Amino acid sequence: MRTLICINPGSFEYREAAIPVAVPGYALLKINKIGICGTDLHAYEGTQPFFSYPRILGHELAAEIAEPGVAGFAKGEKVTLLPYFYCGTCIACRAGKENCCTQLKVSGVHIDGGMADYISVPAYSLVHGNGLSDEELALVEPLAIGAHGVKRAAVKPGDFVLVTGAGPIGLGTMEFAGIAGASVIAMDVNDDRLQFCRERLQVEHTINPLKEDAFKKLQEITKGDMPTVIIDATGNLKAINHAFQYIAHGGKYVLIGLQKGDISFSHPEFHKREATLMSSRNATRADFEHVIGSIQKGLINPANYITHRVPFEEVGDQFASWLLPENGVIKAMVSL
Repeated sequence: MRTLICINPGSFEYREAAIPVAVPGYALLKINKIGICGTDLHAYEGTQPFFSYPRILGHELAAEIAEPGVAGFAKGEKVTLLPYFYCGTCIACRAGKENCCTQLKVSGVHIDGGMADYISVPAYSLVHGNGLSDEELALVEPLAIGAHGVKRAAVKPGDFVLVTGAGPIGLGTMEFAGIAGASVIAMDVNDDRLQFCRERLQVEHTINPLKEDAFKKLQEITKGDMPTVIIDATGNLKAINHAFQYIAHGGKYVLIGLQKGDISFSHPEFHKREATLMSSRNATRADFEHVIGSIQKGLINPANYITHRVPFEEVGDQFASWLLPENGVIKAMVSL
């Protein structure tokens, strides 16, 4: 079978490999679509934490069950998967938080992922496709990341939710904050992304902090209260640190974005707000089911996100171009 391996930052190589052998407790999947996410791009850049090379990337997957099938799933059935493989026994797993297992292995990050014709995965990770298309299934995982962040913040009607970063994860976060009944504010330094938020996602409020006074604009939008929830989807240290000043008194700040440095903020300013700071890692099966149900109900249109489509054999040549802002990539979708 074909595989595409990130050998080192900035370097891909196609290699032939044997099709994995089906073993008890695992499912052999034939990969149909792969979504390219920020993790993949950061791995290519060499800026992804918890990463080593060489590595087969890819964890936003649409697939079908290959031989011999597994309990509860029929051969040929379309599926996606939770690409977060957990131990089942640690303190997090015992608490039902397998998404942050102490021994977590994320497909395409800690272990080889799905940029291959076939992949073998733990059977417990499979998620029924429920009639979704391959492209929709490949977008369930990134949308679930945003859904999980919104759930972590317990977003409710009446909240003003500031989402910093209008990449795919941030856009999904905005959608699920809106579904939860909040008023959404999008912040990004890319005007094209902000235009996308307004036109495709009907986000009412957008801010480019390079071109306007973000603090003053937030005061105007919230009538002086400031955002009750801030969710970072930039993974940018400067943006993360800067957003602490925007938190409302009694507000929450959720970090979906991940970077390698140390965050810093004024303790007195944070303390007087009795603010809550939390991280949001990966997603749960409940988040996946929420995303699938939202797609089925027409609350989200995954096709909005796909800006580039490419066959598997061209990924190695085109991948670097997806890092360039001028190419306007929101979501590249790979077909096998």
